[in-house]
Amino acid sequence: MATLNILWRSIKWRFQNPISILLTIIQPLIWLILYSAIAGQSMQSISRGNYTSFILPGIMVLVTLACCSSSGYINFIMKSKGSFYRILIAPIKRSSIVLGQTLEAVCISLIESAIMLVLSIFLSVHISTGFVGLIMMLPLIFITAFFMSGLCFAISLILPNEIIYETIMNLIVLSLFFASTALFPMKNISGGLKFAIMINPFTHIINSLRALILGTSIDWQNLLLVMSLFILLCFGSFALALWKLESETVK
Repeated sequence: MATLNILWRSIKWRFQNPISILLTIIQPLIWLILYSAIAGQSMQSISRGNYTSFILPGIMVLVTLACCSSSGYINFIMKSKGSFYRILIAPIKRSSIVLGQTLEAVCISLIESAIMLVLSIFLSVHISTGFVGLIMMLPLIFITAFFMSGLCFAISLILPNEIIYETIMNLIVLSLFFASTALFPMKNISGGLKFAIMINPFTHIINSLRALILGTSIDWQNLLLVMSLFILLCFGSFALALWKLESETVK
């Protein structure tokens, strides 16, 4: 029940400040429409005639990263209002606090990804693996958001103010986005950059989402491998966030 209360409190804050939702989706939407239109003609050979379908997975991940990044502001706002410390001294499990705020970012990420999918229909995007492929995209977005939101929660407790937080998170999000296969295929990349892209976990999420959109069948073995990797990362980021929250209690 405590987790649901924290979740509802965070969601209520988000919808009381709809600009936070709007801003996280406007930039990716611009990328989806303008970049696909500009670069689409030269990239048709790798996107089976529709470059928008090719970059859509990367844009969905970008939306998720931006949404989770913005969720870290909740801690700074609660600290400025004093409610952060009131929650800490309340008889609530620390895991419920972390889980509630983490699930808020997950819910918003799923909503915004759904919006991107609906908008992509008007850009002639077709999910080749059908309804099953569409359903399997949900857990991929879920674990991506859960991992990133836990990481953002921990980072927001490490950094002293929201200005530094915004700077650091912009650097992290953009680095993860561009050091991936979001915009270009792996086969055209070599050397150290290829290694950096390969060790970027979001590369594999993007590739899995892309396979569900462009592929004719589902590679269950690879899909389960990627999901297993991110489930481990989710546990790691949650543990880190919980540890940082516990350290706030000690202060």
